[in-house]
Amino acid sequence: MLSTVTVVLPVFAIILAGFAARKAGLLGPHASYDLNRYVVYLALPALLFDVMAGADWGNLDLIEFVGIFGLSSAVIYALTVGLCLFARRNLSDASVDGLGAAYSNTGYMGIPLCLLVLGKDSLAAVTLAAVTTTVVLFAIAIVLIEAGRQTQPRGWPIVWTVAGSLIRNPLLLAPLFGGIWAASGLAMPVSFDSFLDLLGGSAAPCALVSLGLFFADGSEESSGRIWSKAALLSAGKLLVHPALTWGLAVFFGLPPFLAGIAVLLSALPTGTGPFMLAELYDRETLTTSSAVMLSTIVSLVTITLLLYWGGYAELALAV
Repeated sequence: MLSTVTVVLPVFAIILAGFAARKAGLLGPHASYDLNRYVVYLALPALLFDVMAGADWGNLDLIEFVGIFGLSSAVIYALTVGLCLFARRNLSDASVDGLGAAYSNTGYMGIPLCLLVLGKDSLAAVTLAAVTTTVVLFAIAIVLIEAGRQTQPRGWPIVWTVAGSLIRNPLLLAPLFGGIWAASGLAMPVSFDSFLDLLGGSAAPCALVSLGLFFADGSEESSGRIWSKAALLSAGKLLVHPALTWGLAVFFGLPPFLAGIAVLLSALPTGTGPFMLAELYDRETLTTSSAVMLSTIVSLVTITLLLYWGGYAELALAV
């Protein structure tokens, strides 16, 4: 319980700082929007480039782990989008909701939690899971959001319009260039590496502050319907996602240590990525922010139970 609280408590503290700053008038009514754009156009691209450029792509032992974690995330995402479309929701809204149910907070919570519970041997797997979440799942969601925003007739015109939007999107360009850098084998200059560390390191806290600012402005607008939808997304994220990952890990015979990491990462609450896209595109912002908050609160209980009943103490000793 203490390890879970240690990781989750700073998340709430930063959100609360943003909330208090807005309520006290220290930051203006447009602060959430402007800070979110800073994250989307500067901080997060730097982080994604750094992650892709520095990932250990030669560790072939982790391919099955990445495949299982990525497949479970993709299935949860696709199911959520499909259910939303069945309910006659817009494709862009459905895509944002899909992220809310499938996007684990692998970076800000996954890395420190796995280090606390399973030690440094888990770091390589967590890093690749973070890449899968923040790059692949993000890219799929952005493609669908852009497609859903188009109002012109279907066919080649919409394909070219969506493609034009995608090639100008820094959240897709940054990891692409990072992968190219990694493939080139070039060493990262120390000054450039420091630049990426400083800029990318601000992505998570600024996103959380932005979330707190948004809550301060939109708390009175939240309704029972919004919180009901947030509860459904949170249930998918905290219960269905880890259960599916566990089933896939058992079916494919993933080693216990890697299976434990995959299930723990799947059980994490919704990260701030869906909220950033929701506010950027003005889609499902209240629902997504509520899902981030609710899933983070409830994860104190669900992750603690998982750590207790999942045999993680034995996994750590077995490494």
